[in-house]
Amino acid sequence: MATTHRSSLPLLLALFCYFQLCFSFNPKHFNLSAIGTHWASAGATWYGSPDGAGSDGGSCGYGNLVSQRPFSSLITAIGPSLYEAGKECGACYQVKCTKNPACSGKPVRVVITDSCPGCVSESAHFDLSGTAFGAMAIPGQEEKLRDAGVLEVRYARVACDYSGKTIAFHVDAGSNPEYFATVVEFEEGDGDLAGLELKEASSDEWRPMQQSWGAVWKLDAGSQLHPPLSIRLTSQYSDKTLVAKNVIPDGWKPGSTYRSLVNYLS
Repeated sequence: MATTHRSSLPLLLALFCYFQLCFSFNPKHFNLSAIGTHWASAGATWYGSPDGAGSDGGSCGYGNLVSQRPFSSLITAIGPSLYEAGKECGACYQVKCTKNPACSGKPVRVVITDSCPGCVSESAHFDLSGTAFGAMAIPGQEEKLRDAGVLEVRYARVACDYSGKTIAFHVDAGSNPEYFATVVEFEEGDGDLAGLELKEASSDEWRPMQQSWGAVWKLDAGSQLHPPLSIRLTSQYSDKTLVAKNVIPDGWKPGSTYRSLVNYLS
């Protein structure tokens, strides 16, 4: 009997390891650009002008960037299930429609720049800009598709790719020597952020910043900050970190934008 138990031990260990791998699998720490596209169903509407960018910046705080390259008005407000209180600002999705005669069936990549608190009738809902909604149509059929009302679409999370742009930090107008807030722009890859930390030139300590709202992060230092300031970013989906060293220079000004030398796909 003892021999039987010993001979079955390798098989039991193999089964244990198999189940540990299968049931502890967590896609959160995988690179979006390295995994397959997984499609799901959602509702879709549009807002703003037919050829516009939805709203001027929306609840993520990107301002008029939404109508400029690389966003180019291909943006979306999102229902609460995907907005996650602003943590998903900057995330990229592909959307496509196939069930209306005006649908092209070709996917369009959009960026989350706004929220749609009332979009709760489906498990997921995209309130697209007029430009993005029309981009799902057969060429010449954009107006007909926009007249269709609520569409059933397919959507998939994808990596953001901003064609060589580096991450930028737009300093909030309310910032001062003891309070620093910034909008983070153009994060490639995951697009969204789990956290930011700030380090002064005179210190080795990384101080955690708080999400203020949307894509705006803040640090109420309580004493004067000593630039240049470095910022460490942690992505939401894959938990990757990236450091923008000395990105906020001496003499920084509220309302200014400072471009780093780094990005997630660089």
